[in-house]
Amino acid sequence: MEEKKNFFDKDRTRRDFLILTGKGLGGAVVSLSILNLFGCATKYVAVFPLAEKLLVADASRCTGCQRCEITCTALNEGKIQPFISRINVSKNYNFGKEGPKINFTHADGQYGNRKMTLTTCKQCREPFCKNVCPVDAIFADKNHGNARAVNKDICIGCGACVQACPWHVPNVDPETEKSSKCITCGACAAACPTGALSVIPWEDVKIAMNKREQLLFC
Repeated sequence: MEEKKNFFDKDRTRRDFLILTGKGLGGAVVSLSILNLFGCATKYVAVFPLAEKLLVADASRCTGCQRCEITCTALNEGKIQPFISRINVSKNYNFGKEGPKINFTHADGQYGNRKMTLTTCKQCREPFCKNVCPVDAIFADKNHGNARAVNKDICIGCGACVQACPWHVPNVDPETEKSSKCITCGACAAACPTGALSVIPWEDVKIAMNKREQLLFC
């Protein structure tokens, strides 16, 4: 019963955080005020609300070394191949997530402001990748906080999940012809040499949100 209660507490905290950060600029200010409690005080911070934790990416600290991608593929795929990494910097390395534009010198990427943009699975409440899979290869992995994972024994490598994802986050390995996506293991953050990546458990986020409320109403 206690384990079930803790799970719903995490889900509620994640939902509350999404509500706070989903209201335009005001939501961004709220999220940054919460992240300030964890020492994140830069406007280049991006947050990814995952199943069991909050992944924080600070672009001002990222050097584009791609060690996160190397660690991710070495641990999860048994080889070093950034193209199929479950966390990705290299796809946005030159021009950021918006791609090449006329004003690219003022945009993200090494040809612009040199701020690297990270992308990874957002663990959507409505999993487009799972809903479109023709063989039901994508499931909620209880071993990783119900993060959506790919059962490679079933996956046929059709790429439907890649096309269905609004951010095209899943990757199909051209060698194994199997899809993969982030399971929120946190290895990328542990390997980051500059602290550009960090993971914050939802329990800590909940404490920070409560502390923020106390500061506002004290």
